[in-house]
Amino acid sequence: MQLTFASYNIHKAVGLDRRRDPDRIIAVLREIDADIIALQEVDRRIGDRASVLSRAALDDTPWKPVALARRPRSLGWHGNAILVRRGYNVIEAEPLNLPTLEPRGAVRADVDCHGVRVRVIGTHLDLSGLRRRDQVRAILDHHGACEPQCPTVLMGDFNQWGIRTGAMREFAQGWRVLDPGRSFPSRRPVARFDRIVTSEHCHPREVHVHHSALSARASDHLPVWAHLEIAQ
Repeated sequence: MQLTFASYNIHKAVGLDRRRDPDRIIAVLREIDADIIALQEVDRRIGDRASVLSRAALDDTPWKPVALARRPRSLGWHGNAILVRRGYNVIEAEPLNLPTLEPRGAVRADVDCHGVRVRVIGTHLDLSGLRRRDQVRAILDHHGACEPQCPTVLMGDFNQWGIRTGAMREFAQGWRVLDPGRSFPSRRPVARFDRIVTSEHCHPREVHVHHSALSARASDHLPVWAHLEIAQ
């Protein structure tokens, strides 16, 4: 079975023109057409943490949001949300608390994709290198305690410059760190902040940064995606 996974920090739908344009973000998602998508900065940080992508707008897309929000108008947890293709059944899902100095978190969803259980974890890690390592450890500890074990994809904005340094060292045997490429800032990307990490059950076929005319101005990050073959 082959699936496409994508991660996108949408910067609360504010583009480089300083306009908040949720429809533009959805248009970028349509360009990628992934099966499972992890979003970061999808909710506002103040007030009732309302999502910048309305559920009504998502009703007209191929994806449905995973039920992760703890506030009525939010779509995710600390800005992290997961979208899955409508034909897939969400088996279970939960938000994760992470050790942090900033309002950060992670979200997990186990999804039935054509009869195969696939786990996806989306996150937005801290700016502090020490905290990033603590957060990755917390995510891996949570994953290790989940039953049953299954093919897993962890993705998000890691705020990590080095490919194999810092927090990335926490991914030891059994994990594959993919390198989509430079994704930040979107106008002239120099940093590989947006990452995809897979369990050994997932074999990459294509891994890319999605750099289009639209994505270059829709957010300060470019989306990243991976086409994976999932071992059954």
